Amino acid sequence: MKPKVLITDYVHDILPDTLIKNGYEVHYDQSVNNDILETIIHLYEGVVINSKILLDKNKIDKAVRLKWVARLGSGLEIIDTGYCRKKKIKVINSPEGNCHAVAEHEIGMLLCLFNNINKGDRDVRNFIWAREKNRGTELRGKTLGIIGLGHTGSALAEKMSSWGLNIISYDKYRERFPKRLRLVKKVGIDELKRVADIISFHIPLTEETTYWLNEDFLKDCKDGVIISNTSRGKICNTYDLISALKSGKAGGACLDVFENEKSETYSDSEKFMYGELFELENVVLSPHIAGWTKESLFLISSILLKKLNLTMNIE
Repeated sequence: MKPKVLITDYVHDILPDTLIKNGYEVHYDQSVNNDILETIIHLYEGVVINSKILLDKNKIDKAVRLKWVARLGSGLEIIDTGYCRKKKIKVINSPEGNCHAVAEHEIGMLLCLFNNINKGDRDVRNFIWAREKNRGTELRGKTLGIIGLGHTGSALAEKMSSWGLNIISYDKYRERFPKRLRLVKKVGIDELKRVADIISFHIPLTEETTYWLNEDFLKDCKDGVIISNTSRGKICNTYDLISALKSGKAGGACLDVFENEKSETYSDSEKFMYGELFELENVVLSPHIAGWTKESLFLISSILLKKLNLTMNIE
């Protein structure tokens, strides 16, 4: 009997095709949610999941055949990795697959914010030719503070190194850095908050990092600081950020991630909160698509296959 694999989200064809060529029976069903998975997970040796699935202790206990879990992308907060280790279940992810996509997207968001591109676009479409009101600000000469210098933070630092910015970084858990990041100054978090004109978050969501960006954090930052978050929504306390944006403590924000990304589930208070955020002119927003490129779709799948030590026949 062939070992079975369940793929629960959209992937590049190379992933199911290669699994099949390597002897797996693949069930590719994007309609599988947490409730359904709980009833069928006992059938599978491997599961491929994305952010809609929460692989908690209860599901892991029911996964009697499970040998590996493949996370599309980076964030492992959706998986009880400690319990997987206890159960000898291999957990892999593919942050290398979309780190450059996220970095490029963030640069685009920053350019939109600094150069009033979104507002200018709306003005032109309404036959308004307001050049002076849409005068921009250059990134050159600014200090970019990157919190978290993993795959994505490093990709951003590397790309921005030639733009004439002063790049500094803080990473609590990383001591050694590659030579390509030699121009990035490593600083403490207090110095980063004190001197950075732009603060960019590239950290996982953990108990330690939840709501790290809050009123107290912002108090220690420069007036007019720009906040950019393409990592995880709950790193940022949205109410506190809105308050800072309204007061001018924060000069603007680029957000690709949000505390709640399912608008159909918004409570009344969330509708009010996000309504306030969406009305602000000094924010650039996107629907968690920073890592969502045609190239990353392929890379994420191919990297997972390499980590599973499966043979790929790429033409």
